[in-house]
Amino acid sequence: MMVNECACVKQKINLDEPRYDQETYVGRAKHFFLTTNPLNIFASSRQLEAAKCLVQQYKCQQKLPPNVTEDDLWRAKQLYDSAYHPDTGEKMMLIGRMSAQVPMNMLISGGMLTFYKTAPAVIFWQWLNQSFNALVNYTNRSGDVKQTDKQILTSYVFATTGAVGTALGLNSLVKKMPPLVGRLVPFVAVAAANCINIPMMRAQELQHGTPVYDINGNKLGYSKIAAQYGIGQVILSRVCMALPGLVLTPVVMDYLEKRGTLCRYPWLALPASIGILGLCLTFATPMACAFFKQKASLPFSHLESDLQNYLNKKFRCKPPKYLFYNRHLHLPPKS
Repeated sequence: MMVNECACVKQKINLDEPRYDQETYVGRAKHFFLTTNPLNIFASSRQLEAAKCLVQQYKCQQKLPPNVTEDDLWRAKQLYDSAYHPDTGEKMMLIGRMSAQVPMNMLISGGMLTFYKTAPAVIFWQWLNQSFNALVNYTNRSGDVKQTDKQILTSYVFATTGAVGTALGLNSLVKKMPPLVGRLVPFVAVAAANCINIPMMRAQELQHGTPVYDINGNKLGYSKIAAQYGIGQVILSRVCMALPGLVLTPVVMDYLEKRGTLCRYPWLALPASIGILGLCLTFATPMACAFFKQKASLPFSHLESDLQNYLNKKFRCKPPKYLFYNRHLHLPPKS
């Protein structure tokens, strides 16, 4: 009897948390390598629905169905994580999912790095990149906060204008500089646009706060300061995600141009850029996502004074030492 009871206990799996330890960078990186796996975008609606059903069935019954192994369950959970929103549980649009980041950024960044010399090309590729970024940010926004069409459109216009303006302005400044400097302009424009796009798309969280929880997951209120921390971390992650590809690729392409390779084979420019970008993004995307914990902690003393006063009354001057909030972007779904 004791053996059977131990076996039952060992069989229970906590699907509310990722498979790997999220307190360590390595554990978070392993999780995001699976979540951002580009192969996930090829999963059919039937496969996604099956994965969702398996996860929900296990959570209800707390036991594995016949002929389903623990690895099968985790594979279903990882597929579910890649396609469903963390707060609402709704299926996200395909190109807004994290699994679409690598292939979409390969194509868009390849275009930005290849066609960067003329104003029309700069405008088109920066517009396309910011349209994609805005879609990703909107798709992965907090499910607790609703945005109006006007707010979404305003955010998109500001980010796109900022990116295009930065790229065109820098291009005019670096005309007399070495070609490599001109090739690095897209990275600076992308970094600047992220600093505009992400806060604008999540302006409601900055205005009204993001939910904060106790250690047991009970919502205690909304904090603007937590929103500022979370959005700042997302911006840094996104810039670091773009850094290797948008810096290493120009260096390699500048080297090939100096050697005359691109003069002899001009058709090689775009596929070479996309290939280098793909290699960089495959590793940079999950590694940058893993920089910060998704369920971050914030000391009680760092909260805004009105929220502190509310919680002091609620807990009779003995509030939790730390509260927790979700960064939201790249967050694993709640099953």
